[in-house]
Amino acid sequence: MARARTVWRCQSCGASAPKWYGRCPDCGEFGTFVEEAAVVNGPRGAGALPSPAARIPLSEVGHAEESRTATGVSELDRVLGGGFVTGSLVLLGGEPGIGKSTILLQVAAAVARSGGRVLYACGEESPGQVGMRARRTGSAAEGIELIPETDIAAVEAAVRAQPPELLVVDSIQTAFDPELTGAPGSVGQVRAATARLMRIAKDLGVTTVLVGHVTKDGAIAGPRVLEHMVDTVLYFEGDRDHAFRVVRAVKNRFGPVSEIGIFEMSERGLLPVGDPAAMLLGDRRSPVPGSVVMATMEGSRPLLVEIQALVTPTYLQVPRRLATGIEAGRLLQVIAVLERRGGVSFSGYDVYVSVAGGVRVAEPAVDLPLAVALASALKDRAVPLDVVAFGEIALTGLVRPVAHTEARAREAARQGLTRLVASVPASVTLPAGVQHSTVASVTDLVGLVAQDGR
Repeated sequence: MARARTVWRCQSCGASAPKWYGRCPDCGEFGTFVEEAAVVNGPRGAGALPSPAARIPLSEVGHAEESRTATGVSELDRVLGGGFVTGSLVLLGGEPGIGKSTILLQVAAAVARSGGRVLYACGEESPGQVGMRARRTGSAAEGIELIPETDIAAVEAAVRAQPPELLVVDSIQTAFDPELTGAPGSVGQVRAATARLMRIAKDLGVTTVLVGHVTKDGAIAGPRVLEHMVDTVLYFEGDRDHAFRVVRAVKNRFGPVSEIGIFEMSERGLLPVGDPAAMLLGDRRSPVPGSVVMATMEGSRPLLVEIQALVTPTYLQVPRRLATGIEAGRLLQVIAVLERRGGVSFSGYDVYVSVAGGVRVAEPAVDLPLAVALASALKDRAVPLDVVAFGEIALTGLVRPVAHTEARAREAARQGLTRLVASVPASVTLPAGVQHSTVASVTDLVGLVAQDGR
């Protein structure tokens, strides 16, 4: 017989201990241990081994492709690799108010209009609140059923009684398993509820989408094992003060990772942005010092964004270095290389850097356009509107080429940016009409920016 006992579990990392600790010995967080019930199986009898598991030769496994269901939202289909895979478990995380529930209602409406049944478990909001949002965004379609329930056992019973094509659980932090103790949102409850939903998805072939909250550090709340259990992890990014929202795939067992979908928040909900470069660069009317266009790669999609820099005299003993949309460490590194290898000084200046439109850029190709923007702002020399830059800068001051140079150049030429500032390998063929300015080091870069008409 199994006997019940309690364990203390860290709500941050999921580590367990037989007694309470003020500080978790694994992750170092304070005050995160909570008592939970655990079940320990008794010892097996002598010779009571389980029956051996069935072995399946890999060569005999079928090669049938997975069936997919279109979400009805083109940008989300792009991120998922073509739509939801039947029986997959998807986790959508993001800050409160970013638009997670809104886009899932739109997806539910599209699936229902195409003939599929949708079960929406609304644990955070009442059916009336969900109905108001659905009517406002035009998502009140026939075939969507609401179940205001946080008991995951009741949700499982409803799904097994009449399996839908799509199950939405909003959110996983409010769900609880009645077989366990502990408050909803605790490590044990989140893990148990997710495991139960995973069994439903795999046994019945029900595509399941979980909504997850994020912590102040930007990670999905709950144990890290939550992201390992699901098939796909999507992050909803963006600033609530901007109209643009970005859905990024950080894990996808059935498609590419690092793909993004770009949406615009409106009164009718989240609208896919088919040509994001035209919207992100639409306000550039005349050359301004400290502004340059970068061609970044988000998955397989080239995207043009504007890198902005402002360099102003400081009145502080320690100058400010602030970055929005770019890692602060990368900004400090580029400034250090410019000062040491490029012969310019930022010691008496405050430096502010931003990516227009609320987009975040993390790839190394941002080094060169960031350096161009900083040098342009420092020397008060405007970069022409038809210039596009990308490249990685080494600590030695050399400019390195980056991957997907041809795709970046083609997207820039499509938007009318025909002057390329980058390190282009000899094997790369640039599109017709694109002029290339060779930049081998930051010294060349500073000299290029200092010239009039460049």
